[in-house]
Amino acid sequence: MPAVAITLAFGLVAWGLRGVTLSGAIAGSVVTFIICMVAGPGGFTVVLTVFVLTLFATRFGLHRKLQNGIAERSEGRGASQVLANIAVAAIVAAPALWVSRAGHFLMVAMTAALCEAAADTVSSEIGQASGRRAYMVTGFNSVPAGTNGAITFQGTISGIISAFLVAFVSAALDVIHPRWILTAALCGIAGMFLDSLLGATLERPGRLGNDSVNFVSTAFAACLTLAAGLFMLSSW
Repeated sequence: MPAVAITLAFGLVAWGLRGVTLSGAIAGSVVTFIICMVAGPGGFTVVLTVFVLTLFATRFGLHRKLQNGIAERSEGRGASQVLANIAVAAIVAAPALWVSRAGHFLMVAMTAALCEAAADTVSSEIGQASGRRAYMVTGFNSVPAGTNGAITFQGTISGIISAFLVAFVSAALDVIHPRWILTAALCGIAGMFLDSLLGATLERPGRLGNDSVNFVSTAFAACLTLAAGLFMLSSW
């Protein structure tokens, strides 16, 4: 099947670029295959967009990150990290294979989850590389860049732009209708801020791991999108 070949090739390329480990490549290929089966080539391209954005952001200012000891592992993200960021997109999209009437809603929720994944990673990586000052999202006290729950101006703006870019790509490829661009992007951005809040209140004290925080934040973005969609439909 073309979907199998495309997603396997994608995983191998991601592994070759050291964006992910071998286990991360396998996990990413499985998730991307599910999305590709549901949303077609457009869905694959949306995932590819997220990968390109996150890879660029991870490599951006790498020397400074290495000096500060906050760089990602040189071999890339592992399976747990990959699944924490994009598994929710596949989970909410998969039912569209059997429930066609709700299919478009699910595509919007999938897009929002991917918007959050891109926004969170890009904001974190760009903020660590370029932000001279980082502030805790809870009290806005100044902390070192890379601190769990800290945000930067540069990182936040980059994350917002990334969320809208993913939503625009999804609409341009007919994965979602253009009228849902704003909803998907804003819900993804809301998830990005929730990620920072969870990082400050639960991850920093050691009550939750980073992967758990990422999974919850993408799930929040998807669920918020579904709730917003139902509300908007009931208002029309």
